[in-house]
Amino acid sequence: MPTTPIVSATGASPDTAHLAPQFTPGGVRFIFRERGTGALARPGQRVAVRYTGFLPDGHIFDATAASGGPVRFRVGRKEVIAGWDKLLPLLPVGSRVRAWIPAALAYGAAGVRDPDDESHYLIPPDTDLVFELQVMSVR
Repeated sequence: MPTTPIVSATGASPDTAHLAPQFTPGGVRFIFRERGTGALARPGQRVAVRYTGFLPDGHIFDATAASGGPVRFRVGRKEVIAGWDKLLPLLPVGSRVRAWIPAALAYGAAGVRDPDDESHYLIPPDTDLVFELQVMSVR
């Protein structure tokens, strides 16, 4: 039995290859924490996703844990930020990823105002976002 780790053509061992950053054509960077084995979502299909959203400083701005269940939406129908619409068709059901969404594919120059205090932002304008995502189902 070999004592040295097997290394792929990319130079990563099999157990760390999923940590190699990948990019969508639109510029979303993501790393698989766990690669699922289920179906890929096609445009128009409904997906269920659990997530935690972080500002660049690490503060959580939203999470499905607060609402008690995953968020459900149709992929590619602009029901979520553009970065998610670009990323989710690349993630098989069961996948867990960390994703970095550029501001232009999130809330852009508009940001998101605090509904309880319009003078403050929940997400400031031109803010890149970080998400932990888990694809629960596709149908």
